[in-house]
Amino acid sequence: MTLEIICGIAAGYQLFAIVASFAFKAHRPAARQQPGAVSILKPVHGVDPAMREAIASHAALEGDYEFLCGVRDGDPALELIREFPKAHIVPTSTQTPNLKVGVLIDLGQAARNPVLIVNDADIRVEPDYIARVTGPLADPKIGLVTCLYRAEGDTFAARFEGLGIATDFAPSTLVARMVGVDEFAMGSTMAFRRETLDRIGGFEAISAYLADDYQLGQRIHGLGLKCMLSDVIVTTHLGGGWRDVWLHQVRWGRTIRVSNFWGYVGLPVTFATVWAVVAAIAGNLPLAEILLALRLLMAMVAGGIVLGSRDTAMLWPLIPVRDLFGAAVWVTALFGRTVVWRGRRLRLDDEGRIQ
Repeated sequence: MTLEIICGIAAGYQLFAIVASFAFKAHRPAARQQPGAVSILKPVHGVDPAMREAIASHAALEGDYEFLCGVRDGDPALELIREFPKAHIVPTSTQTPNLKVGVLIDLGQAARNPVLIVNDADIRVEPDYIARVTGPLADPKIGLVTCLYRAEGDTFAARFEGLGIATDFAPSTLVARMVGVDEFAMGSTMAFRRETLDRIGGFEAISAYLADDYQLGQRIHGLGLKCMLSDVIVTTHLGGGWRDVWLHQVRWGRTIRVSNFWGYVGLPVTFATVWAVVAAIAGNLPLAEILLALRLLMAMVAGGIVLGSRDTAMLWPLIPVRDLFGAAVWVTALFGRTVVWRGRRLRLDDEGRIQ
């Protein structure tokens, strides 16, 4: 009976994720206008195959904005950025435990405008991006706007990792938002007012944390403001081999664990493929088949229809394998405090600060 209850919870989660996905897809916000001049802050570190497209997409945006790229001296990205006159290079030198936040501190000091957008170096956007992600800030109750993202990989291992983003991470985000959990943000996009950043103590307040995006969202939410999920879906790039994917996923898992321990511990009840395997081993094949069918349906709705991820359809038969890989990551990330980030091995404390 216990197995049937757990499988029922896992099945219910898949159904709820389908509903959340369709609700997100059906929502059509009113036309947005940016609330004022915008500064886009992009910390840059090194060059990857998608960097040129990412920078080019930001240099061709509609609206009133300045585009600032924070780069440390000697970084190979400097030569690429100079190809785009719209992109202004901000030399950065501030040292913090989270090196990316050190770059953001310098970018924040250089920014001239009252509305800020922060996104990761490899994020690619559409021309109407600014108005759509900053428009909601015209509502004084909204403190931050963030975005879902689809991943494109240049290796099979990276595409496999992207499959998990489209069919596992994205629907979990939609479910969380639908039930009112809105205190987190994603590095794919964070749009907010400068005065809101000042109220939480600036970027300096999150400079010791590995999950700087989560911390920024949580602190803005702590002011009594909403963190809104935009209808915009941006594109990111993934690369590397299987070892890179494993280290990245374990880092992500451990970061989530130290940021939201009980939420992390509760994740296994949503692992439909795992429970389908358990049900099959227990001899309940009909239950296993129903659970697996719901899981695959949810993956196609969230990854294919909502995110528009081509790999969701192309790698569809591998979704159960990706789920079992994700379960192995979850177990590994449940223990230990070290992560590998940008070639550095870091140790985290109980609050997610870098030691």
